[in-house]
Amino acid sequence: QVQLVESGGGLVQTGGSLRLSCAAAGRTVMPRTISWFRQAPGKEREFVAGTRQIDANSYYTDYAASVEGRFTVSRDNAKNTMYLQMNSVKFEDTAVYYCAARAVGVVPNARPDEYDYWGQGTQVTVSS
Repeated sequence: QVQLVESGGGLVQTGGSLRLSCAAAGRTVMPRTISWFRQAPGKEREFVAGTRQIDANSYYTDYAASVEGRFTVSRDNAKNTMYLQMNSVKFEDTAVYYCAARAVGVVPNARPDEYDYWGQGTQVTVSS
């Protein structure tokens, strides 16, 4: 069983920065594939950015087109934590951000129903 806990959300102005964290508890090894999703009011949950561990020292990253070049996803396996550095945020980045992990499968950019473990979410609000 994997427990995921997000933190770092809050209110940020357009053009500003924010860093989200996702701590994986309940196991000693970070999930191989772990990603960020978001859901805005009235919209479906969507993939934002994700990672897939390749070997002990490297991992693959993937991004949604809407955030590529502005957001950076990273992971620190020693701390069992994944991060999302959000720069140059826009109003449309406002959403609840979720951390999710896959029990099987290796592709980060997948449908939400292909993920098995979810955090409770953290609210990010971008003001103009």
